[in-house]
Amino acid sequence: MIIREGKYGLSSRALVFAPLVVLTLIFGSVAIVAATDAVVFKKPAHLLLAGATVYLAALYILVRIGLINVRRLEQLGLSDSLTGLPNRRALHADMARHAKPGEERAMALIDLDGFKFVNDHYGHAIGDQLIKQCAIIFQKVCGEEARCYRLGGDEFALGMNGPLSATILEGICRSLIERLQKPISIDDRRITLGASIGLSRSTGSDGIDSSEMLRRCDVATLASKRGGKMRCTWFNEAFDRSRDALRELDEDLRRALAQGEFVLHYQPLVDARTREVVAVESLMRWNRPDGKAIGPNIFIPIAEESGLINAIGLWVLRQACTDALQWSGIKLSVNISAAQLRNPEFPIQLGDILEETGFPSDRLELEITETSLVLDPVIAERSLDVIRGFGVNISLDDFGTGYASIGFLRQFRFEKLKLDRSLVVQASEDDGSRAMMLSSITVARAMKMDVTAEGVETQEQADMVRAAGCDQIQGWLYFKAMPPEDIAQYLSGPAETAAARETARKKSA
Repeated sequence: MIIREGKYGLSSRALVFAPLVVLTLIFGSVAIVAATDAVVFKKPAHLLLAGATVYLAALYILVRIGLINVRRLEQLGLSDSLTGLPNRRALHADMARHAKPGEERAMALIDLDGFKFVNDHYGHAIGDQLIKQCAIIFQKVCGEEARCYRLGGDEFALGMNGPLSATILEGICRSLIERLQKPISIDDRRITLGASIGLSRSTGSDGIDSSEMLRRCDVATLASKRGGKMRCTWFNEAFDRSRDALRELDEDLRRALAQGEFVLHYQPLVDARTREVVAVESLMRWNRPDGKAIGPNIFIPIAEESGLINAIGLWVLRQACTDALQWSGIKLSVNISAAQLRNPEFPIQLGDILEETGFPSDRLELEITETSLVLDPVIAERSLDVIRGFGVNISLDDFGTGYASIGFLRQFRFEKLKLDRSLVVQASEDDGSRAMMLSSITVARAMKMDVTAEGVETQEQADMVRAAGCDQIQGWLYFKAMPPEDIAQYLSGPAETAAARETARKKSA
């Protein structure tokens, strides 16, 4: 059902002007006949008959024109003006119209990955062209088997009724994902998108209508995104239970922030040569009233999805800067999430916190991950330029777990590279990983970046990264994260390993 927008524009005007044109023609014809005496009625009945004929003819013409245009306007309400595809209303109408008792139905929700970046980087005009091209691609892949709809923004849907519809629709969705791995040409640009797809099915006798199917698709799409994108996921009843748990956890997070349940611990970093503590990394802990331990790896993603991460992140920055004022000469490292970096107000808020706490900006180091930059590189680069203007350093965290290239490192000009624990562990186990670690350190050195090795837990690993040229070492070999009041005792002189300190403690006891 492809409808032209221009056609609808004419139809809507015709709905208004057509009756006026018809009535004008009828009135004009009658006036001409009366003025010229071309027709003379001998009996009143003849006049009434002629009038009735004209009235019925006019009524027929007006009703016919009205019905035609009303149908066209109804079609307009069921179509997407940009792509010409049927819209959300049409999806529900079609699923109900084609449904048969006891017959299988299937639906898929397609969410384009990376479309926001296209709009931000190239503009909405290119984004609109890209949506049109995606609509064409989806229709070609669906063929005659499934119906394609645009729900709005970067969301599309597919619907099917009939035997094996779930199996067929899943195959179509996998074909769509495979097709989207190839670039889409827009003018002289070649743009690559991905897709996260959620699917749901109905037996036709389980009482699940199209609205509930679409909701289930939406839940399954979120699961696809959390699972790494570019995949299809069927709805599972467990998703709803998980969603309820996440909603409850989000409410708990809001209460925790309001009631001061978050605390900061700090893990010291030691100089690779002198073994003196030169920096601390702030790590958030959640002291729940029920005593249940929930790590940042669980609650931070939830805070990012709900938007609460901005408030939590500002609290972390303010508290960390306040705590670190007492550790003269020690650098403070704070992790910044992707959502914070995408917030255009974040650099201004950071400046306000530095001014409010009086913390020296050259002692602050923000740690960001590669994901934070890949999602919105344009916005991220602007924010980082403003942040560097304050004198704050930027560190790339978890290096070795993603796909950062030399061009990527040159673009963002980090002051420090932090080798991920997995790379350090693997480097101590095989020559290939060791060569990768050494080459990473060489590149960092060439770009005048310091290098920190994370997750060092054994003396063998510490000796290896020290020999490889790392500037700082962070890990349980020397220190675990600790409350702020415990930091000061380790700031004078070379740090012993945690094992040596424990042995000395036992002897003194």
